[in-house]
Amino acid sequence: MYHNPVLLNECIEGLNINPDGIYVDVTFGGGGHSRAILERLKGGHLYAFDQDADAAGNAFADERFTFIPQNFRYMKNFIQLYANSKVDGILADLGVSSYQFDTPEKGFSTRFEGRLDMRMNRNNPIDAANIVNTYEVTALAGVFSRYGELRNAMAIARDIESAREYKPLETTTDLKDAVAAHLPKGQENKTLAQIFQALRIEVNQEMEALETFLSQCPEVLKPGGRLVVMSYHSLEDRMAKNFMRSGNADGVIEKDFFGNQNTPYKLITHKPIVPGDEEIARNSRARSAKLRVGELRV
Repeated sequence: MYHNPVLLNECIEGLNINPDGIYVDVTFGGGGHSRAILERLKGGHLYAFDQDADAAGNAFADERFTFIPQNFRYMKNFIQLYANSKVDGILADLGVSSYQFDTPEKGFSTRFEGRLDMRMNRNNPIDAANIVNTYEVTALAGVFSRYGELRNAMAIARDIESAREYKPLETTTDLKDAVAAHLPKGQENKTLAQIFQALRIEVNQEMEALETFLSQCPEVLKPGGRLVVMSYHSLEDRMAKNFMRSGNADGVIEKDFFGNQNTPYKLITHKPIVPGDEEIARNSRARSAKLRVGELRV
């Protein structure tokens, strides 16, 4: 089941919708944000991206709507192909949908027994089982350190290496058993979530895709167009913040010949918008959400 979209009203307000404008939802999922955008469009059009084949089943039969079954890293090419114009707003709700977490066979959740898959696009030849069973131990530790921000990444990788010598790790339970010695009492779920997050990001090349997508946004948006990005962990939020403040992943503001700062966006949110207690009580997965909004300078 696809759950209610997080910070729905704040996302829609951030887009500052023109009823005759062109908008892009690069993470369609269950279509909650897209539906809210369409409700505000008259002569405008909405393009929606999602690489998960299951999301296509939620597409709308509406002449104002086009579903594009692709990763958002290809946004620029497909918007040029379909829209042949710049757009008024882009929305990205990053991370994994509730539906994906709640489908055991996708392997995203620590709560269910399932194959170590974690692919958002089933055509991807690499899944989480490939990574835990074939990556050399230092490469595996690098994944846990970089994407899970785990301090004991090398120790976790070594225990996985030892476990896979006995038999391949094929299920979520196999992985949990292999790393059991590194789950601090009272923090078992948090540590497992970090391990699973790291593998998921590596499988789907999420940070590379995000950087590619964010680098394209100034070319796709009209001057005055809005970029709305909602993230769920610090790596995503840091990259979104850096691009909005500086136009690059490193957050380094470049200057022109005269010493003027080259900043592509006017920041609509100087600090991220976060859900209130009521929304978190209604949807626990909202608790880590951070929403940032930038407007492309004219």
